[in-house]
Amino acid sequence: MYSTHFLDIPPLSHASGTVVLPGSKSISNRVLLLAALSQGTTLVHDLLDSDDTRVMLTALSQLGCQIVKNGSSLGSTVEITGLDQSTSLASAKLYMGNAGTAMRPLTAVLALLAGGSTEFELSGVPRMHERPIGDLVDGLRQLGCQIDYLGQDGYPPLLIKGINEAKAFNLSEPIKVRGDVSSQFLTALLLALPLVATQDIVIEVKGELISKPYIDITLNLLSRFGIKVQRDGWQKFTIPAGSRYQSPGSIHVEADASTASYFIALGAINTSSKSTNSNENDVFNGIRTSIRIEGVGADSIQGDIRFVEAAQAMGAIVTSGPNHLEIRRGAWPLKAVDLDCNHIPDAAMTLAVMALYADGITTLRNIASWRVKETDRIVAMANELRTLGATVVEGADFISITPPTAADWTTGAIHTYDDHRIAMCFSLAAFNPAALSIRILDPKCVAKTFPDYFEALFSVAQTAVSAIPVITVDGPSASGKGSLASELAKKLGYHFLDSGALYRVTALAALQQGLSLEAKDEIAIAALAESLVEKLHLRFDGDAIMLKGEDVSHAIRSETGGMHASQVSVLPLVRQALVKLQHSFRTLPGLVADGRDMGTVIFPDAPFKVFLTASAEKRALRRHKQLISKGIPAILDDLRADLEVRDKRDSFRSVAPLKPAQDAKLLDNSDLSIEESVDAVLDWWQSKQGF
Repeated sequence: MYSTHFLDIPPLSHASGTVVLPGSKSISNRVLLLAALSQGTTLVHDLLDSDDTRVMLTALSQLGCQIVKNGSSLGSTVEITGLDQSTSLASAKLYMGNAGTAMRPLTAVLALLAGGSTEFELSGVPRMHERPIGDLVDGLRQLGCQIDYLGQDGYPPLLIKGINEAKAFNLSEPIKVRGDVSSQFLTALLLALPLVATQDIVIEVKGELISKPYIDITLNLLSRFGIKVQRDGWQKFTIPAGSRYQSPGSIHVEADASTASYFIALGAINTSSKSTNSNENDVFNGIRTSIRIEGVGADSIQGDIRFVEAAQAMGAIVTSGPNHLEIRRGAWPLKAVDLDCNHIPDAAMTLAVMALYADGITTLRNIASWRVKETDRIVAMANELRTLGATVVEGADFISITPPTAADWTTGAIHTYDDHRIAMCFSLAAFNPAALSIRILDPKCVAKTFPDYFEALFSVAQTAVSAIPVITVDGPSASGKGSLASELAKKLGYHFLDSGALYRVTALAALQQGLSLEAKDEIAIAALAESLVEKLHLRFDGDAIMLKGEDVSHAIRSETGGMHASQVSVLPLVRQALVKLQHSFRTLPGLVADGRDMGTVIFPDAPFKVFLTASAEKRALRRHKQLISKGIPAILDDLRADLEVRDKRDSFRSVAPLKPAQDAKLLDNSDLSIEESVDAVLDWWQSKQGF
């Protein structure tokens, strides 16, 4: 997951391949809560691992659920032993982050389970305290629940108090709740009321119910856990007397249909062949350009799967199987549409970005619920679409987008407002016809639903190699170029290439196989270098360097390892073998490469080059401190002499001698810390980016 402050996406040209989606947030948090309320143990497969589900799991654990988790972000499994509608819960303070799918249902559930002197305090991030919850609280108060606002009336944080041990709830009259603000209010009541169904309980919806497909998800899952709700249109819901949650034993979470929308859109705007309406899969320069999405199909229980229909209306060609979708570009430019998006409120945001590629004005209607989401999404989307050159008209419940012409596209930093969906959908603007880079601020906000979104995007998106930015950091030994380059890569979210490590690993592998590091074994060492990844399984794992499953970091970073690397680096065939490997690190979204010839030989076309300088005295002192801190004895004068010898050898070697590229920025870091050096280079880089 990207944890950088911003992520620059270079202009993208086409895409192809397969994306496996994470589980649905809406289904995941509903299933977790239902399992927690049930009798027995539930095994939840393919659970989404995200900020919102972690919030729910933490809260359920605080309430006394036994939770055992196995697996990673995709395909994780959680075993939950339910509370069985227990009323003996201890008081707790629960932090809900910005997870509406946790805050609203837990408010209702705890209001009904709280007994005696029990109290529950529910709070979240500042934005959560701006998201209305008053209509749900009003509905619960009709029952006799005791809920106080700890801040502004109608909004979290909340204090829920137990009423009494008898649980004398008023169930004789229908419970009324508004349906035109958020469907989560109705979902919360539907999930909670079976806990007290000593008689039939009726919920009546006031006004038009928005986001009906999300209620369908709720009803479907309630049925899986033994609750058969009777629905009379969309205005009246009856929970039968005697309802009681029963675990289904195991349940699988569908992939997230809302997240699928970004890759459906990607297929729709993707570069295609000249025959845009062909029934054959499109091919670009011999590359298949369809996008396949696995984990969700047309028979999904999620309402946002109907995004497929909207994408098809704009020109996408979509085929579907039981658990997959395949998308390719059809009409181009896309067709402008005027759509009622009440049934796909979250996915409709993706349509707003697709509108940038349409042939006229696209209007998305009936989206008032956007205003009470993670941010006011109508305002936010309008602001960021204008950043890209679009003309936007916004209303109380609609947005109209006129796309810029190819010549009028602009770029800038896309503010994401701590809203995962804004970050994900605006990444698609990198396919703009003006070939402009896009900056996404706070990319880590995608952790709410899809922590690995950008990795998934870059696994299928493609562009010309020359469009992928490279920052080279060259300099003599012990100049700090490795530390600088590594930190710079982390700050930018780019890949990191330690070219020196490649030479050090090559030398180590050669010695392990009984080869000398002299010219007589040059051919054998070069062959070994070519097989580092494929046969010797070279892998960079954070700061660790793995070779054949063994961490060789310490061995290759020793003074001896450095000398051995210097020996093999003068062998032309070895250098030639490693050039291709180094070039392979140039992948999206960008690369920071450190070494002694990155800017002069390996990446001479890099748009930004840095050459570090520092006196031999300063470098020797740094190396001395480093070795002493590791308990390795060292003599300062000897280190300085060794560095001077190495500098001379590297500077006068016949192959790729150490020297700054003509267009490199020189940085003397003799008196700078790593942090100061990184800041200086970042300032230079920022000045070139134009954001």
